[in-house]
Amino acid sequence: MNNWKMVTLVGEDQPGIVAQTTDALYQNGLTLGETSMMRLGGNFSMMMMVSGEGDLNATLAPVAQALNLRLHVDDIAGRLHQHLAPNIQIRVMGADQPGIVARVTGALAASGFNILELESDVAGTAQDPVYIMTIQGISEAAVETLQQAVDGLGEEGVDVSVSAIETLFA
Repeated sequence: MNNWKMVTLVGEDQPGIVAQTTDALYQNGLTLGETSMMRLGGNFSMMMMVSGEGDLNATLAPVAQALNLRLHVDDIAGRLHQHLAPNIQIRVMGADQPGIVARVTGALAASGFNILELESDVAGTAQDPVYIMTIQGISEAAVETLQQAVDGLGEEGVDVSVSAIETLFA
């Protein structure tokens, strides 16, 4: 099956989003590939690779409407079974400020770092917000090289630590 689509659904978090969405796909003979689903700031976001025949918009529109979700469907290349295992993890913590993600990821990209996953959270209080970000990715550059690329951000009140991820793959 090479008829892959990327389906995104976004809306206010509530029980049953995953159950109703995946049941509609199953009942219509559609297959899930890789997925990412998470709650962000009281909202729920789903990204799903879906394969099969049929009109995904027609299949999921009733679910999206019933749950007040926004639905988007794109054609994509499937490329399953090509999972890349990250070899580097970056942890960022500091006072929440505009541009923190752009500065950190820009410095890493300039060093050849490829982001596979990025998660962030805003902790602390409304008066003193703290930005926390974890990035996993792949790089041929040494940990020390990547650390040097982001060291200047410490002067801006942002602590960035780079570490190797040990894998058990042979």
